[in-house]
Amino acid sequence: MAFVQFSKVSLAFGDRDILKNVSVNLATGSKVALTGANGAGKSTLIKIMAGLTEPDSGERICQKDTRIAYLPQSGLTHHGSTLLEEADKAFEFGYEIQREAEQIGEQLKSNPDNTDYLVARHAELLAKLEDSLWYRRQAQAESVLLGLGFTREDFTKNTEQFSGGWQMRIALAKALMQNPDILLLDEPTNYLDIEARNWLEVFLKNFKGGFLLVSHDRYFLDVTINEVYELFGGELKSYPGNFSHYEKVREVELQTLMAEYEKQQAEIHHLEDFINRFGYKATKAAQAQERQKMLDKLLANKIEIPESLKKIHFSFPPAPHSGNIVLRMSEITKSYDGSFNVLDNLELLLEKGERLVVAGHNGAGKSTLLRIVAGVDKNFTGNIETGAGVSIGYFSQDNAETISGTASVLEHIESIAPLELIPKVRDMLGAFLFRGDDVNKSLNVLSGGEKTRVALLQLLLRPVNLLILDEPTNHLDMHSKDVLLSALKDFGGTVIFVSHDRGFIQDLATRVLELTPGKFRNFKGDYEYYMQRLADEEAGIVGNYDAGTVHSNPNAVNKAAVKINAGQASPSSAQSSSNQSEKSAGALNWEEQKKLEAERRKKEKEVARLEDEIAKVEGDLSDLQNKMSDPAVYSNGEKAKAVQAEITSLEAKLDELNAAWELAAGEL
Repeated sequence: MAFVQFSKVSLAFGDRDILKNVSVNLATGSKVALTGANGAGKSTLIKIMAGLTEPDSGERICQKDTRIAYLPQSGLTHHGSTLLEEADKAFEFGYEIQREAEQIGEQLKSNPDNTDYLVARHAELLAKLEDSLWYRRQAQAESVLLGLGFTREDFTKNTEQFSGGWQMRIALAKALMQNPDILLLDEPTNYLDIEARNWLEVFLKNFKGGFLLVSHDRYFLDVTINEVYELFGGELKSYPGNFSHYEKVREVELQTLMAEYEKQQAEIHHLEDFINRFGYKATKAAQAQERQKMLDKLLANKIEIPESLKKIHFSFPPAPHSGNIVLRMSEITKSYDGSFNVLDNLELLLEKGERLVVAGHNGAGKSTLLRIVAGVDKNFTGNIETGAGVSIGYFSQDNAETISGTASVLEHIESIAPLELIPKVRDMLGAFLFRGDDVNKSLNVLSGGEKTRVALLQLLLRPVNLLILDEPTNHLDMHSKDVLLSALKDFGGTVIFVSHDRGFIQDLATRVLELTPGKFRNFKGDYEYYMQRLADEEAGIVGNYDAGTVHSNPNAVNKAAVKINAGQASPSSAQSSSNQSEKSAGALNWEEQKKLEAERRKKEKEVARLEDEIAKVEGDLSDLQNKMSDPAVYSNGEKAKAVQAEITSLEAKLDELNAAWELAAGEL
């Protein structure tokens, strides 16, 4: 079994211990998530595992011929070859094995004596090639590239033509194609859309080797890993189970830690107060010195709580009042080259309070639609009307380009924050990963990711009632996403958003607008409902939709027949009536699903209640049966008769409860 093992690895940067006696064993079949606060040393540990960084002390043992593939967070670019040629470089290990096998073949020809070792080595090399899928490398390359969102047209493009995010997809593809024994992935989902993430989930589930990865996508981790390593204060601790299970266990541990921290802080403040008050009084000098020793001992063993563990909550400014109809779009058509409509006759009616997620593959027009709604893109045909009193706040990755100046992050946010939010500015900055001295950074020195977070935060300071958010969770860790999600759930206005974080979508969306090139469909339900409908389609289960499909070719179908207003078809034609019927049926399906879900929860409560009652009756019955073995009872005829009557009564009641439970469980 291939493995890489670390024993008592330590590393310090200056006077700060990043890793303290960390021991890890990754082997074939390991499915591990590495987690910890920002700056805890996760990327450093992965680099040590990959053999790229030397620790200060400790031992790294790697089984002979174990192949390790490593993907960093960012910074990789490719040039001088086509996409397929670059992909083929991932199989260099196979070419090396092939060259060695050919050399052995030549040696066997020229020196037929003492060939046992050479023959065995030759067979070993050929077996390695077979196990590594090297002979199927072309099919493997195409499968991985297509899975990560590249098209066949991309295969012959020069790698220089791809943007930074796609450059990292190329790097990820090469790491996966190597079919290594150990796979180390540092934030592999950062540059992936939701379809590519779904594909990567399946790949990792079926991956035969071991892997360790860092990701801020909770859903992605839940479906891919079965163990969590947490870096905390330089130490590494293992938690079996998926990520959600780890969070539940860790929450209990952290409650205990926070209680100890608060107790220690109170004791420190008490000692410091005594020393400050009486340290210079001769009559109290001895006591002050004694307390100084106690304080020094406490400070030497001070409990440190990372900023990321301190609970942060904030709320949006109250949303201004608006009418019930927030947005109405009709016959929205958008083309970039005049030959193909990215959006074609799109119709949308958005009501107050909805959380609409726009879903679809890359290039389907999601960001384009958001720019049109926000008023940034005016080069389209069709009509768009905002409702009475609607005020829009728009966030996109491009907002970061406007962030500049010599002011610090703290000064900038305080200068634009409403007066009532000034006391909360530091907490809000902390929620968006500006912690400690980071708040004093000049805007001009911020990275692209940091500027994006500032742009998102400054949007949230303005009172608006329609938020348009294009990938708001990029560059946020899990804690920051949770803070943002909580604020969006409590937001009194309406939200339209695009996200590649499935957990974020599932927790926020109340409705889904699906875009495919030139087409759209409305699903009047949450994201789980939407995914179930897609699964039903794939399984061949025919159902009606909450909205029809707009055809990309206006000549193919009568426009009036396919025009849909937020799922409501125009009544001007027979086709429209048909679409309206489909809409109604689709909406009814969603209503039926909600009703069934309510019934299911009711049955679950009934089953749980019956189980509790059965357990209580069984306990009482056991107690009575124990009484019957008591000489004081069985030797007294009257007492024995009374206890036996109670036993008979409880047994009858237990039979009734069991029958009721079987019925309820069967219905459930």
